[in-house]
Amino acid sequence: MDQPQLRVPIPRRQHPLEDTTRGVLIISAVMHRMKGAFFFLLQSELGDLYKVTLEHQDEDVVALKIKYFDTVSPAISLCILKSGHLFIPSEFGNHYFYQFQKLGDDDQEAEYSSTDYPGNGMRTPSQPLPRAYFRPRPLENLVLLDELESLDPILSAKVQNLPDASLFYAACGRGARSTFRTLKHGLEVEENGNSDLPSIPNAVWTLRIAEDDQYDSYIVLSFVNGTLVLSFGEEIEEIQNSGFLSSEPTLAAQQLGHDALLQVHPRGIRHILSDKRINEWKAPTGHTIVAATTNKRQVVLALSSAELIYFELDYEGQLNEYQDRRAMGSTVLALSIGEVPEGLQRFKYLAVGCEDQTVRIISLDPDSTLEMISLQAVTAPPSSISIADMHDSSIDKYRPTTFVNIGLQNGVLLRTILDPTNGKLADTRTRFLGNRPVRLIRTRVHGSPGVLALSSRSWLNYTYQGLVHFTPLAYDRLDGACSVNAELCPDGFIGIANNTLRIFQVPKLGSKLKQEILPLSYTPRKFVSHPQNSYFYLIEADHRTMSEPMIQDRVKVMEMSNEKIDREALEIDSKTFGNLRAPEGVWASCIRIIDPVNSQSVAIYPLDANEAAFSIAVVAFSARNGEMLLVVGTAVDVHLAPRACSTGFLRVYAFVEGGSKIELLHKTETDDIPMSLLSFQGRLLAGVGKSLRLYDIGKKKLLRKAENRQFASAILTLNTQGSRILAGDLNQSIYFVVYKAAENRLLIFADDVSARWTTAATMLDYNTVVAGDKFGNVFVNRLSETVSKQVDDDPTGAGILHEKSVLMGAPHKTKMIAHFHVGDIIMSIEKIALVAGARDVIVYFGLHGTIGILTPLVSKDDVDFISTLEQHMRTENLSLVGRDHLSWRGYYTPVKAVVDGDLCEYFAKLPTQKQLAIAGELDRTVGDVLKKLESLRVTASGF
Repeated sequence: MDQPQLRVPIPRRQHPLEDTTRGVLIISAVMHRMKGAFFFLLQSELGDLYKVTLEHQDEDVVALKIKYFDTVSPAISLCILKSGHLFIPSEFGNHYFYQFQKLGDDDQEAEYSSTDYPGNGMRTPSQPLPRAYFRPRPLENLVLLDELESLDPILSAKVQNLPDASLFYAACGRGARSTFRTLKHGLEVEENGNSDLPSIPNAVWTLRIAEDDQYDSYIVLSFVNGTLVLSFGEEIEEIQNSGFLSSEPTLAAQQLGHDALLQVHPRGIRHILSDKRINEWKAPTGHTIVAATTNKRQVVLALSSAELIYFELDYEGQLNEYQDRRAMGSTVLALSIGEVPEGLQRFKYLAVGCEDQTVRIISLDPDSTLEMISLQAVTAPPSSISIADMHDSSIDKYRPTTFVNIGLQNGVLLRTILDPTNGKLADTRTRFLGNRPVRLIRTRVHGSPGVLALSSRSWLNYTYQGLVHFTPLAYDRLDGACSVNAELCPDGFIGIANNTLRIFQVPKLGSKLKQEILPLSYTPRKFVSHPQNSYFYLIEADHRTMSEPMIQDRVKVMEMSNEKIDREALEIDSKTFGNLRAPEGVWASCIRIIDPVNSQSVAIYPLDANEAAFSIAVVAFSARNGEMLLVVGTAVDVHLAPRACSTGFLRVYAFVEGGSKIELLHKTETDDIPMSLLSFQGRLLAGVGKSLRLYDIGKKKLLRKAENRQFASAILTLNTQGSRILAGDLNQSIYFVVYKAAENRLLIFADDVSARWTTAATMLDYNTVVAGDKFGNVFVNRLSETVSKQVDDDPTGAGILHEKSVLMGAPHKTKMIAHFHVGDIIMSIEKIALVAGARDVIVYFGLHGTIGILTPLVSKDDVDFISTLEQHMRTENLSLVGRDHLSWRGYYTPVKAVVDGDLCEYFAKLPTQKQLAIAGELDRTVGDVLKKLESLRVTASGF
């Protein structure tokens, strides 16, 4: 191309404290073509967008122009859609979806052109052009439409197991956009409104006046001694002439036929016609109605005498009673019929739950009305039953499946499949929901059938992307609920919580973790919890960033020298535009106290004098009668490559005011960066550079009691049980260390045969450790029981000192018993039981936002089943990018003793013929395979 070169400076942010040695780095770009024109969007590492245009005459470019466009989150790429939208897949943090309001052609922003410089900017190519500046501002050309939440990057995380749910705490993000997130297993709920009621209702229904109405009109509330009917419009108000009997509680309410309403109460039925005429049916003398179930054409009642009465709507809109009644022989506790299938006159089956701990399927077919078809015994009396037709592609790819959901009084839910041809029950699955009797309500979820299950926690059964899911709601406990469709709340729910009526929606079915987000000032590094209070103590640190105290000091110096200061540039929002960048070796850091219950910062303690925090621990010092103290490892003037600092410190803080504040007791100087801290036998164990040190508390500083300097590079992780210490080295895997109190020695007695770049580790038992490395692997190492016993039986450690080293390392080596490539750098790993009464699982958190669970398989049958299934899935479920699954999961070391559960879960999405073929190889049915997969997942993790 024989074209002259053109050059124009990239505008920089105008700031009185800018780093003049720092250039502008472009990280992403995109070209967009329009009718008769085109332009480029460039993005700098700070997130600033620049619009670049070319001015040309025919095929000759005569000018290159650039101007500031807007500022968004730094992206890995830019994507402009033809619809006029811009998608920003962020490098770190949430992803954003914008709409173009304008193209920046008619604003007041300065535009820089190559024609403004001699020779189109190329007169002296070796010399930089004069700098161009712009002032950052809020969005003008773009409008934010949507946001996709992302945990990337997770730098530190912890799991807390509560009685009703597991909470995941994650310190995420980078720079000023960093966040502390509380993740709770459950669907996020948006509350649209609430209203207090005169007393506590026991049930609620919503009704349309006519079948073809778009929105619900009535809310029916049943109380112990009456019924209240409310209108659902712009305001919720009571209706006096609804036709409902207000002096009796309501057992069921239904919009019947085309335009009639139905109320079932303990003494009878009220059939309310469109012209307000009422047809009544009264219960037999001496008997009351104890249970009822309805759909648009059928009504079934259960009397206190354990008899069933069946009604059906005829073509003229009259409700007719079937002449025979069915005696059940046991008190009826629950009834359910499904919705009438499209094009049919009735639903053919009735489910009856009896006090004798049985659920019976009764025929409603005209040829065999009220005849029992099948029976299923349950472990407790049923409290509620709901029949729902839901689409589950893992069972049937083409038509909905009829599920019978059975809630028991002991808090267990049974879900079984009802065969639509013969009424038989099959493929029963169980799940424990809570410690209260289960109440089931058939609902609509985003236009599809669903079931709401209420126990000590509310659960939603719904279809998402062709599969049935069962997920708790991240919401208060509800006593009753039903679905509602109103102008102000489409596809919503009405719930009862004590004497409050709540209207809410579930907007996102795809995310099973509700997030509460707390913004941070700098990049989070580590955090710890206090064992005696609910607070978290988090350290933040950012390299090449000016802290607020440093900015204020620089401004004071400029004021004293009478320099002009642009106050507006100093006051820009750091959450939008990032923190002020600084030269290499400058750090901004702080200690933050977080209240995770209320998701708020309680106190912030900035670190000055270019000091940055790298480690933190809560230590109970025996010398102070077990008093809990906070120890923070910091360093001054830290340089990353090569790693160095002018000095390090161990800061000791006392907790005051119940842990909501901390008070500095003293600082102890160290010769390297303290990268890891741990409480150990009433003292402090610290990994300071290559040294492992044991400190005790003193009046003016920490007192060094023992030290081992034989580590390879830097100690990043510390774990302990008894007198055994596991130290994770930066690039030499895990060291096994023992502390011999008699000789006051820290001795290395075992290490790994592989040199691994350790990032996180935790002990599974006294001899076993699970850890992650820098290349996305998780591995389990175990020490020989013989070696372990030998080391523990040596009182002084003299035997370890005189043993010969193996492979230029420790005298003993650990054995790798499991290995798996997860594809993400593990930043935190914990052993915890996520389900009450279940086995411990391994929960790991990856840098790019991954949360994974490793579940132990305890029986040989489970191992054989899941391993064989994985082998078949490797051949049937090929990767989109053509990568071989086995080579990917064994990218650095062959897979050992780990099965890819994510791959096995794809069995539910395979075509039916492939499912049948694989299930045949396993000597099981497709339903058995799916049931086993669900059991392995749910019993271990609860997800």
